[in-house]
Amino acid sequence: MLNPLTAISPVDGRYYLQTEALGKYFSEFALIRYRVRVEIEYVIAQFELPLPQLKDFDKAHFDDLREIYGSFTIEDALQVKEIEKTTNHDVKAVEYFIKDRFDRLGINKRFSEFVHFGLTSQDINNTSVPLSMKEGIAEAYMPALDEVIDTLEGLAQEWKDVPMLAHTHGQPASPTRLGKEIEVFVTRLSLQRKDLLDARYPAKFGGATGNLNAHHVAYPDKDWNRFADSFVASLGLDRSFPTTQIEHYDYLAALFQNLSRINTILIDLCRDMWTYISMEYFKQKIKAGEVGSSAMPHKVNPIDFENAEGNLGVANAVYTHLAAKLPVSRMQRDLTDSTVLRNVGVPVAHSLLALKSLLKGLNKLILNQQKLQEDLRNNYSVVAEGIQTILRREGYPNPYETLKALTRTNRAITKVDIDNFINSLEVSESVKNELRAITPESYTGI
Repeated sequence: MLNPLTAISPVDGRYYLQTEALGKYFSEFALIRYRVRVEIEYVIAQFELPLPQLKDFDKAHFDDLREIYGSFTIEDALQVKEIEKTTNHDVKAVEYFIKDRFDRLGINKRFSEFVHFGLTSQDINNTSVPLSMKEGIAEAYMPALDEVIDTLEGLAQEWKDVPMLAHTHGQPASPTRLGKEIEVFVTRLSLQRKDLLDARYPAKFGGATGNLNAHHVAYPDKDWNRFADSFVASLGLDRSFPTTQIEHYDYLAALFQNLSRINTILIDLCRDMWTYISMEYFKQKIKAGEVGSSAMPHKVNPIDFENAEGNLGVANAVYTHLAAKLPVSRMQRDLTDSTVLRNVGVPVAHSLLALKSLLKGLNKLILNQQKLQEDLRNNYSVVAEGIQTILRREGYPNPYETLKALTRTNRAITKVDIDNFINSLEVSESVKNELRAITPESYTGI
């Protein structure tokens, strides 16, 4: 029996409690339930046409049919798996399970033959998987992403007026504001979030090779393409047409790349936060009983940002494979997509873990404003850009070269050095006062 301690994947083991909600969308149980849901909705759509042989079906049964997937249980899924032992085909097992439920409801067998009518397994799989992705992203992933973005926005506002020494190439650079630096990540994430909201979730629904052959031969007078478009749209998906036996997966690839871009931005954020903590720009709230090192009692490690970065990297590795592999299939299809599709929830789980770790880390930050001020005061040379720019405005000869000679040195440039330099300039007193007003704390732009 599976136990968190015996699970191979940490998603189902060590981190199970943090990812448990994703089981509703990406587990084997969820896949079976989504398949049952698609099959049921498809047969109801045929009853609603109605096809000639289905005109006398009692529509009062629709609620009973939807209850088959609405109250789907682990025991029901186990029954499907038991049938699969005989069929050796997972989708056919779902069909037989539904037919058994029709029998239990007392529905005539001639109606149950329209379960999976004219379909191939990929009509079910390539509708079930994008539907699970759409609902899983919307209901489980997006709330966590939004919480991180909202938290970052709150910190950006809280620290919008806090001056901070910037670092380009790891070296002291023109000062910035802490809140603005965080707002950069808010904006980047928000733009990618918009793309995620606009993402298309495609479904393939066209029979054995995408041409609705069986449907057309049985009912040549029906507009089956229109029916398929309408049915897929009723599930909130976009139908791909024309197709081979399987979905192209191009839009799913775009979705995975979108999620990967979000993760890449978050990796960037994690590394910046890690660095700021190492520079003591932030302290971290201490929790009683926690240990930072088995050997060094004093340590309070930035473990939340490190865990987030690690999980984001694992997620992106899988997203990259999914995006590169799924759109490629030999001729009408091969079976490589089937086993790969079973892993679509894995990177989502690692992404969700990362979002939770990142949120935890952000909520532990304590601004060490004294250290930020200390670094600004110890790096007075960063006002050189502003001074030489005003001197350029005034037509002063060789201002860049003059400031370079003053500040590009291995010794620390102090406020006294800058003041002495300004006093030596052959410019008006009003310009000198303008230059004296430039300090590392005030030179933060707009």
